[in-house]
Amino acid sequence: MLQLNYIRDNKEDVLKRLATKNFKDAETIINKVIELDNTRRATQKDGDAIKAEANVIAKQIGELMKAGKKEEAEIQKGKTADLKLREKNLDEALKSIEEDIQNLLVQVPNTPSTKVPAGKTPEDNEVVNEQGTKPELHAAAVPHWELTTKYNLIDFELGVKLTGPGFPVYKGKGARLQRALINYFLDKATAAGYLEIQPPIMVNEDSAYATGQLPDKEGQMYHAQIDNFYLIPTAEVPITNIYRDVILKESDFPVKNCGYTPCFRREAGSYGKDVRGLNRLHQFDKIEIVQITHPDKSYDTLEEMREYVASILKELELPFRTLKLCGGDMSFASALTYDMEVWSAAQKRWLEVSSVSNFETFQTNRLKCRFKGADGKTQLAHSLNGSALALPRIVASLLENNQTPEGIKIPKVLVPYTGFEIIN
Repeated sequence: MLQLNYIRDNKEDVLKRLATKNFKDAETIINKVIELDNTRRATQKDGDAIKAEANVIAKQIGELMKAGKKEEAEIQKGKTADLKLREKNLDEALKSIEEDIQNLLVQVPNTPSTKVPAGKTPEDNEVVNEQGTKPELHAAAVPHWELTTKYNLIDFELGVKLTGPGFPVYKGKGARLQRALINYFLDKATAAGYLEIQPPIMVNEDSAYATGQLPDKEGQMYHAQIDNFYLIPTAEVPITNIYRDVILKESDFPVKNCGYTPCFRREAGSYGKDVRGLNRLHQFDKIEIVQITHPDKSYDTLEEMREYVASILKELELPFRTLKLCGGDMSFASALTYDMEVWSAAQKRWLEVSSVSNFETFQTNRLKCRFKGADGKTQLAHSLNGSALALPRIVASLLENNQTPEGIKIPKVLVPYTGFEIIN
């Protein structure tokens, strides 16, 4: 959530940057927020004046009572009663105004970094680089959903029977490959200095609000309504919320956490050929990396996290490209996002496997995640997160890109984790 003072002091810049995100209602909402804040300030000033007057009269009443002037004291008490009523009415008005401001602020997305390219659709994203060699497959090569059936790795139909579409059942070497990737990703993260966290996979409303899922993405999350819990769409939500209402020390930076969780997304409105097989699921596994850092270091941290994800893709021998997302393709909470996409040789298309984002103070403002600097002053930290990595499309690409007439070869880096070199 944007800070109110920042909006007041930088109105034109805020509007300009929100235009990069194609946020249509920006000017109307920002003007209304400032108008309400003016009213809030005036109401607060009136309330403070009444409190000050009431304190003066209270002191006078004490002095009159000591002097035995009860009648005069009673007159002053009458004034106090009137002031208390006015104070109560102003407090109620102030609370209502603050709620109105809050309701407007949560509708405003994060302002994108000045580094974010203009654009409205994924086609406008900027290709930063492309690495690796796209494999040439043999004539009988097939997409991963046929490979998973041929080698009895994943049963999509059984998942439909047990739950519904988008909930696959992993079997045999498919389950072993899944587990191998999870352990490999976690080992890489901990070796890079990330503290492993095993968080809950359901969160309360406060947690979903703090990281920006609410009120923006209610329709995309599974909601356990009786207990008012949400199944997490990513480990980012519970891990980042560890630092809700926390004041860190500057020496704590960088705070680095990682975690494996299943993730749940309704993916409402998704359909067509691009959702087949592992391309888009309702339940999937993912390892998330999260950093809380000093505002002066967050963009260096973003580049470090991007390079970290790239290093894993190189070890997996997967051709990939890095995209800098345009304003129209960014998430509600992000200030700058890189997407990493791997090449799917059988489908002949790029598949997103990671998003690495800097949220600046957008999440930490909601979280009230702050730090005390060397000067003793308290300010908001910056938060970042990234997928390192999401498994389904990694598995899809590994299966497709490494298929041979003899079977599916396992990348060397994974063999110690799988215990086998080929699926046949």
